[in-house]
Amino acid sequence: MVTLFDQGIKAVIARQIPAAATIPLIPRVLSLTHVQNTGVAFGLFAGISPLITALAALTLLFFLFYNRGRWLGSRAIGAGIALMAGGAAGNLLDRVRLGFVVDYLDLHVWPVFNLADVAIVVGAGVLVLALSRDGRPAHPRR
Repeated sequence: MVTLFDQGIKAVIARQIPAAATIPLIPRVLSLTHVQNTGVAFGLFAGISPLITALAALTLLFFLFYNRGRWLGSRAIGAGIALMAGGAAGNLLDRVRLGFVVDYLDLHVWPVFNLADVAIVVGAGVLVLALSRDGRPAHPRR
């Protein structure tokens, strides 16, 4: 679901707002700003090869799904993984199709980002909280 919403919103932004244009929603707090992000998370390392960022996203997806057997017992862990995987897939689709990621949420105090980035960050937070609350070691002791 995250990937579908992410791609739908990005399609609307790309169609309705020219690249580099800004539409203020809440003055000095929140704007829609169409950015074509060629970097990685939050625009860092702009101009890096799309292959490198695609490999990073694929690596994240691999580790999430490789370890899924350990995490199936907890809804919170499953939700965190689903959010991270959906966000990574949404941004990966942009990289493969366009060569950049469409970003649009502008808080004016942070680099412009998108729904996929929010899902990845929230998913990681949920995952950390769920794993720290669980209290069991990641590997069973023998």
